[in-house]
Amino acid sequence: MPQKTMVEALNLALDQSMAADDRVCVMGQDIAINGGVFRVTKGLLEKYGETRVIDTPLAENGIIGTAVGMAIYGLNPVVEIQFSGFTMQAFDQIEQNMARIRNRSRGRYRASMVIRTPYGGGIRAVEHHSESREAYWAHTPGLKVVIPSGPRNARALLNAAIQDPDPVVFYEPKAVYRAFREDVPDEPETMTIGKANIVREGEDITLIAYGAMMRPVLEAAEDLVDIHHVNVEVIDLLSIKPMDTETLVESVTKTGRCVIVHEGPRTCGIAAEIIARLNEKAFEYLIAPVKRITGYDIHFPFFQVEQHYLPDPDTIIEAVKETMAYE
Repeated sequence: MPQKTMVEALNLALDQSMAADDRVCVMGQDIAINGGVFRVTKGLLEKYGETRVIDTPLAENGIIGTAVGMAIYGLNPVVEIQFSGFTMQAFDQIEQNMARIRNRSRGRYRASMVIRTPYGGGIRAVEHHSESREAYWAHTPGLKVVIPSGPRNARALLNAAIQDPDPVVFYEPKAVYRAFREDVPDEPETMTIGKANIVREGEDITLIAYGAMMRPVLEAAEDLVDIHHVNVEVIDLLSIKPMDTETLVESVTKTGRCVIVHEGPRTCGIAAEIIARLNEKAFEYLIAPVKRITGYDIHFPFFQVEQHYLPDPDTIIEAVKETMAYE
């Protein structure tokens, strides 16, 4: 089985989806001739031509608005916004049209489309290039929000997003783009949107994360098991909306303790939503308060200090130890 980076796996998903369905097209700034800023769309122009691999002007609101119109008329556009911070320039089209068209038309029209965009820190980027704003889109009715953590689930989830009848915001952790390789089969795979993955089974405490934060969480879990003798269960959320509440509740019901990790700001973040659901459905099983390790309620800092902003294994280990010590 060939090993691929996340960039290569995403490229494979786009290639296979375009080969299987001629309604699928890709569009965005510099995605055709240059293959995208991270080269995710490299080679697709030569294979599928300029009517299906479309370079656009630098106009995010126009890009998304055009894609919504294309989707309403039966195409299946996959839009790349170069960095997630620039989805704010398209907020009007995303919230007012993309997310609402099915409800507004009472099901007569739909926007079966995907917004792909790299998110998060870890690559020493400048302002607007490292944001984690997934909570905005999770709060928006009509959208699905998906965040893979590695090459194989990125390929499978992007395939699923392209096939989904509803609009999907597909956040790609750019810190993971070329960080490691995984086995990715040549034959197409999909995963169910809305289903979390239990990466590691354990009995003592549940660790929940997604996207790029899965790497420090798994590193912390190894040390917790080997050095501190804490049997950790690790869950990769994968889908922010819909969220797999059932898997989260089942795990916390078993362990009684939980720590949640994400790099987005703390206030009204995804961890807060998870805690609310656990309080509603697993409160009587909790031995300790659920702890969250998150980014801070500030604008993402410039590259000189970004590592002080991002959760790391040591911080996660301390949070787990504090939660385990609670009586």
